[in-house]
Amino acid sequence: MHSISQLEKQQVGLRLPKYLIEEIDAFTQEYAVNRTDIITEAVKSYIQREKEKMLYESFEKSAKELKEILDGKRDKSELTTLDELIDELEHI
Repeated sequence: MHSISQLEKQQVGLRLPKYLIEEIDAFTQEYAVNRTDIITEAVKSYIQREKEKMLYESFEKSAKELKEILDGKRDKSELTTLDELIDELEHI
């Protein structure tokens, strides 16, 4: 959850291609929402997707390392990413 100060809005400037602005504006008229809401939701969705992708990639790497250890192809002392993954999962 976010604190009240984190939910405060701050103005930022950005440049988008004209075609994208036209699509956003068409969407705002059709669904009665504003540009800010659309862009905010798009950014939140992108960030969430990227976080999930990084977590998945980290888990996949850790699973491969664990398999190598179980198959005797790698020494247990080399295992670090699984510990890091467990730490990361505890903080979600």
